[in-house]
Parts: sequence; C-alpha cells; structure tokens
Amino acid sequence: MESAAFLLLFSVCAGTLLQVWASDGVTALYGETIVVPCNGGSPPLNELMFIKWKYEKADGSPGDLLVKQNQKEATVQATDGYASRVSIDDKYNLLITGATLMDQHVFTCMVVSATNLNEFPVSVSVHKKPAQVQVMDKADVLQKDKPTMVGTCVVADANPPASITWKKNGQALVADDKAIVITTSTKVEPSTGLSTTSSILQYVASKGDAEAVFTCVSQHELGDDSAIVGPFSVHYPSEKVSLQVLSKGPIVEGDNVTLKCHADGNPPPKAFYFHIKGQKTLVENSDTYTVTGIGRDAGGEYKCALADNEKMEASQSIVVSYLDLSLSPTGRVVKTVGDTLSVKMEKSSSGEATVSWRKDGKTVKEPVFTKLTYLDAGVYKCEVTTEAVTRHQSFELVVEGKPVITGLTKQRSSDGNHKVLTCEAEGVPEPIFQWSVNGSNQEWSEYTKGKATHKITVIPKVNLTVTCIVSNKLGEDAMTINVSSVFNEDTEKKDSQEESDDQAKLIVGVVVGLILAAAVVALIYWLYMKNSRQGSWKTNEKEVGTSEESKKLEENNHTV
Repeated sequence: MESAAFLLLFSVCAGTLLQVWASDGVTALYGETIVVPCNGGSPPLNELMFIKWKYEKADGSPGDLLVKQNQKEATVQATDGYASRVSIDDKYNLLITGATLMDQHVFTCMVVSATNLNEFPVSVSVHKKPAQVQVMDKADVLQKDKPTMVGTCVVADANPPASITWKKNGQALVADDKAIVITTSTKVEPSTGLSTTSSILQYVASKGDAEAVFTCVSQHELGDDSAIVGPFSVHYPSEKVSLQVLSKGPIVEGDNVTLKCHADGNPPPKAFYFHIKGQKTLVENSDTYTVTGIGRDAGGEYKCALADNEKMEASQSIVVSYLDLSLSPTGRVVKTVGDTLSVKMEKSSSGEATVSWRKDGKTVKEPVFTKLTYLDAGVYKCEVTTEAVTRHQSFELVVEGKPVITGLTKQRSSDGNHKVLTCEAEGVPEPIFQWSVNGSNQEWSEYTKGKATHKITVIPKVNLTVTCIVSNKLGEDAMTINVSSVFNEDTEKKDSQEESDDQAKLIVGVVVGLILAAAVVALIYWLYMKNSRQGSWKTNEKEVGTSEESKKLEENNHTV
C-alpha cells in the first residue's frame, strides 16, 4: 500500500505543475503547542488527493512529518523527535506539541490534487517570556566620590533576549563612563537556545544619594518586569566636627557638664579625643564626655577631635557661674527687747548680683537693729541672685522681755448690769494674766506680736480696788484700778441728773433776764438818737439861748 502511494505521488508530481505559495510566519510560545496553518487555513478541497507536511532541516535537507489522504487517518512519516509530537487537525493545520527553540524551521504544507501540486511554506518562530528579574552582588552601601557596584541585574531564559534599563528614583540612568557605568551582556544557553541578559551598574554617589532607590527594569515583547535595589546609605569621611555643651541653661559650679563631639561623616566616627583643661582623653564607642561636679576654675576652652584624624577638631568655650553667700546670724536667734543685733551679709559671685530681703514673706529693707522691739521679731530671708544662680539664707529673730502693763481700763456694759475690765500688756513669751477678783465666765484674751489683751466681766456690789498681774519666765508687772459698785453709781447718777436739771433752769433764767435788759437799753438809746437828729438836721435852725448857755452846751458836748 505504501509503495503504491509513493508511486502515485511520483506520477502525480511528474504530471502536474508544482506551485509554491509564500505564507506569513507563525510565532509560537515556548512550551505551548505550535499551530501551523496550511494555505492560511484554507487548502483547496476540490479533487484533493492528499496533504503532506514536511520541514527543512538545519542542514538544508527535507524532513517528512506526516501525510493525510482525504477521508483517511493521517500517517506519521517522521522518524526523529517529531514522530511523537506532530499531528494534524480537521483544518489540515500542523500541530507540534511542546514548542522549543529547536522548532524554529520552515514548515511546508504540500497540497496534491488531480491537477495541481501546491506548496505553502510557513516560517515558525518560538518566543519565551524571560524569568523573573534577579539582582545579584548587591552593594551594602555606596561610597561618596568612588565608583561602587550597585548590583548585577540578570534576566534569564528569554527569546528573543530581554533588554535592561537602570533607573534611580524613577529616572532612567544614562551611562557616561564616569559617574555612571553600565555593562550589559547576553549569553545563550546551548541546550535550550534561550538567552540570559546581564547588566552591571557602577555608580559614583554623592551625599544627596542617601536613601536613593535603584531599579532594574527588564523589557520584553511578552511583558516587562523590574526589581528594586536599595535604598542605600552613602558612606563618606567627616568633613566637619563640632563640639556641643549639652546644658539647658548656664553652667553653675557643681553641675555635671556633658560634652558631645559631632562629626558629619557616615557612618559616624566611633572614637574621639576630648581635651579637658590640658588633659587628652580617648573615648571609644561614644561621642560624649561628662565632667562631673565642675568647679569655678574649670572654665575655659574645651576641644574634641577625631581619633583617626586629629586635625579634624572643634572647640567650645565654657563659663562656670558661681555665687557664695554668707549670712550672720543664721538659725534661731533669741534677744531681749532693747538689745542690739548686728546682721552681716557677704557675697561673692561670677557676675553682678542682686540682693533682696524678706520678712515673714514680705519685702523689706536690709535689717538694722539698734534697739530691738517686739515688732522686729520674725523670719528674715536674704536672697542673692545672678543671671545663673540664686542663693538664700535666713534667720529667725525672737525678741523676749518681761511683761509690762500698758493699760488698765474699765467700762460699764450697755445694759448697766456689769463692768468690763481690760488689761493690756507687752511681753515675750506670752504673759499670763491674773486678777485680784474673780470674774464671770465672760473672759476674752488676745496675743499678737508681743502685745497681749485680757478682759474680764465683773458685777461689783461694793466699791473695789482691782489689781491686774501679768507674768512670764522673765518677770512680772501689776497695776491697780478702782471699781465702784454698780448700785452706788446708779444713785449718784440719779442725783447728778436732778442737780443738773436745776442748774440748767437757773442758767436759762439768767440768760433770759440779760437778753431783756439789753433790749431795754437798746430801745432807750434809739429814742435818744432819734430826737437829737430831728432838732439839728430837720429844721436847720440854731437853738435859741444866751451865749453862756451855748458855750456851756458846747463844753458839755466835748466832754461827752
């Protein structure tokens, strides 16, 4: 049967015209099934005898794949690896499973009819999407002003080969062979024919590249991919050193002062030299040094320097503030009234100082005691202040004295039924009051700033002589007052009132009599003057009489 078929094919080929038709290529995906169409998927069906698929081998020789006669099963003719991989569908498409790059050939569909023999060659390409992007040999840090390999970007197993682009913070990097050097290479795996693309980025960083993010981007017709490298820190040597004094305010004698040496290098230096008042101290794994209990003579210039480069140094001037205060006396001071007390205050400070005094919390002038009184007693506080320091000391002044009575008075109550005796005294400690009479339960006392007052209520039925006695540990004093009976005072008051009424009546009578007498005299004088004026001024006439009478009248007038 096969021999007859070949003879038939030979005779047909010999008696017909062979026509070859160009066809578009087919791109298949690696590992998938390749579908190769015959005549674009439309082979002629009229008088079709059979269809044969063949391919051109690498050496140029033909290779048969399969033959399909009309209405019959296809016959696989391949004897190589295609024997188990090729088949044909109902549209006469050649099917090749498990596509590899070894399948990139020209496959020909030969269509044989009773009158024609047509061939339709189809070129097959197999493409493969690259594997996921990988970055190898990643840098840990970048070096300032030095070429540093950021990493090697690898895009493997692709066909066609993938292209690689480097970006920094989203911006594409362009190689300049100075600050940016990009080396790209492609390698083909012989066993598969797949390509691996590698790209190495060398970069010269600056301080501004700290925390920069680099991205390796793979471009391929079947899809893009990327991988991020970084962010990186940039290492660079220190260019500047500074010395800080970690203090919230002015430095005061006795404070602990911490010095911090700061360098701008990355990573920060781990060792420093501190120059403290002429002494050089190495500090490792720290950038601080603490001076404990700094003294007033410790002010001046302090320095720090890098341990590996002592030319990189910095200095700072430190001023130590201090204030000394001496007050005499201090504590509790007990004096006697009338004594003198010398108060002495001395101060020494690093700057201008302000002195203020307070007594019992209220501002006063500097105390001067030439003759102490009870009012001088109290708590005195001296406060001295500079811009940085405040000091204060105090003393409590107690002024003592034996009690002295300053007043003893009596007063009748408003209802007239009893009398209130008040005894006032001065003395420290507080005086104790004693009376020579027993008072009622209505007693009252007060003691403030050395002044004491004590009151008692009595109801004297007879005249009394009452003594007030005051005493403390330093002595005593006494004073006497006469207190009349409440009943006697009532009688005396009534008699005195009647006598007073009589006297008042007598006085009124005398006054009225004097007023009447004065009125009579005034009336007589007025009448006399009226008559005199009428005789001389109204008539304008001379009086009639002898010359002796006129002379005598004139003399009388002069005499009056």
